Amino acid sequence: MLIDSTAIVDSHAELADGVSIGPYSVIGADVKIGAGTVIGSHVVIKGPTSIGKDNRIYQFSSIGEDPQDKKYAAEITRLEIGDRNTIREFTSMHRGTQQDNCVTKIGDDNLFMAYTHVAHDCIIGNNVIMANGASLAGHVHLNNNAILGGFTLVHQFTQVGQYSFAAMGSAITQDIPPFIMVGGKPTRPHGINSVGMERNGISAEDIRLIRNAYKIIYKMNLRLEDAIEKMEELASDSKQLADMISFLRNVSRGILR
Repeated sequence: MLIDSTAIVDSHAELADGVSIGPYSVIGADVKIGAGTVIGSHVVIKGPTSIGKDNRIYQFSSIGEDPQDKKYAAEITRLEIGDRNTIREFTSMHRGTQQDNCVTKIGDDNLFMAYTHVAHDCIIGNNVIMANGASLAGHVHLNNNAILGGFTLVHQFTQVGQYSFAAMGSAITQDIPPFIMVGGKPTRPHGINSVGMERNGISAEDIRLIRNAYKIIYKMNLRLEDAIEKMEELASDSKQLADMISFLRNVSRGILR
């Protein structure tokens, strides 16, 4: 364990072997940091927060601070961060609120570029990328392998599906189904993320099925319920198509069209 002499670490913090704390960083009570995690200089981490193994948190980040919610009244809530995440300069991540499940949760192997913001009660999967300045409002669900371009904004309570891609400056106000690319002003769907799917080993047949599903959702002027029914007629054992149908059955704000 390597802790700079200028860092302030609360006696009730728990640091595993191999943790490094840089100059002038502040680690509060009820903070747990897993083995191999590196904390840069001038980082502030407030508990209750748990951080897994082999994460890298760069300088001037604020992790586990109180939620920016006027209903918050100092209840005990938490932030949970998994393993091997990269959290770049000036990123902020807030704890949950009692109005949801009291937790903000972040998975593994994610990249949060500089100035990104994860608000209270967000749930983030694995292998997600948030480019510089991208921001999530409260209660957002960002699923595995989703990519948010620079300065993308996501409205509260919105779900962003797996392998979806939002271009720079997107304003996402409704749910984005899995595998869909969005962008422009106003933000609209622009096909499927076939490149991202190919890079992650998804088969050509599954990509074909998702492309057909996209046409059903966005080109046939169907109600969402009717589009789902027609997608089920594709009669495939594709996991990707099943995931897409499951997502559509559970949208919370309607889908972006």
